[in-house]
Amino acid sequence: MKTLDDLIKHGGGALNGRRVLVRSDLNVPLSDGGVTDDGRIRASLPVLTRLVEAGARVIVAAHLGRPKGAPDPAYSLSPVADRLAQLLGRPVDFALDTVGESERLLATELKDGEVLLLENVRFNAGETSKDDAERHEFARCLGFLTGGEDEGGAFVEDAFGAVHRKHASVYDIAKLLPHYVGDLVRDELAVLTRLTGEPERPYVVVLGGSKVSDKLAVIESLLPTVDRLLVGGGMCFTFLAAQGHEVGDSLLEPDQIENCKRFLDEAGDKIVLPTDIVVARELSADASTQTIPAAEIPAGTKGLDIGPESVAAFAAALAGAQTVFWNGPMGVFELAPFAAGTKGVAEAVAASGGLSVVGGGDSAAAVRALGLDVNAFGHISTGGGASLEFLEGKELPGVAVLEEV
Repeated sequence: MKTLDDLIKHGGGALNGRRVLVRSDLNVPLSDGGVTDDGRIRASLPVLTRLVEAGARVIVAAHLGRPKGAPDPAYSLSPVADRLAQLLGRPVDFALDTVGESERLLATELKDGEVLLLENVRFNAGETSKDDAERHEFARCLGFLTGGEDEGGAFVEDAFGAVHRKHASVYDIAKLLPHYVGDLVRDELAVLTRLTGEPERPYVVVLGGSKVSDKLAVIESLLPTVDRLLVGGGMCFTFLAAQGHEVGDSLLEPDQIENCKRFLDEAGDKIVLPTDIVVARELSADASTQTIPAAEIPAGTKGLDIGPESVAAFAAALAGAQTVFWNGPMGVFELAPFAAGTKGVAEAVAASGGLSVVGGGDSAAAVRALGLDVNAFGHISTGGGASLEFLEGKELPGVAVLEEV
């Protein structure tokens, strides 16, 4: 696939006068009208900066949340435009829609080195439509903003967090414009390929998060490959139930118990489960907690984090690992009484000594929210779902289309 280097070199090192549509991942959390975690915005900066410095007229397309295919102020990218401008160190024009007449005018009036951010592409039903024609028409309108191939228009895919979606601004647009892989997507693919090829050993995977069902396919794919699979978070309680333990009011997926039994039978001692759990009767920032053996969770309480004994066991399994992949928090890290497990395991991942990959989503958010040094990890992915689907061996539509000439 063609890279950003190819695009810039094709322009003789400059892209003056050309409009380039960049699909970025700006799907960040908002609160009280502001961005609460700008990690994904920061990750988008290198490609946008390179294009700006090459003289391109940059049009950024992105989504936020899951609106229902119509404008919704709660999912507006307006606060993101403000934060992007601050981090980019230059003004960012903001379009109030995606592909209307005003957006066409704003795109046409862009000057070399200027940036325009379109409103949330998911405000247009064509973005996520299952109807190929409707999706393609929206992509055609997005492409029109660049002037098309005849006027030097080009598309750069730099939203790794979206490449597992067959959406108009991810997939269909690449069929209409000369297309290039952005540096962020290129680097994500390079790192994840190291996990699926011949990873250096010991290879340890840490999985957390709420549900076994969300991780079912990746567990199936990874079990034959890994040396250890450490399981925490809400999903561990279905594994504990599969061992015959009572889990009180903890999160449980009864329909996954048989799958967990099968995994435990097949994996032997590869799978490491928590041996102690932090429980409470309520989920709150001032909850009264108790740390108890994982096999003795009483009725009326729910497990909300792994305990210190489990953190120590996970850290021991991670020590000296040459390849580590971590996806999913160990507990409800957003609340102080239940953050220690995630923080302790994250620190152990960072200290493992080999290639440590944080698989995006809540794991990446936890690293930043808990004040950990992001540079202590080998790679922090921007795409949780995309990372998992890659490791499952699934084709990512937004990547496959970039390989087409």
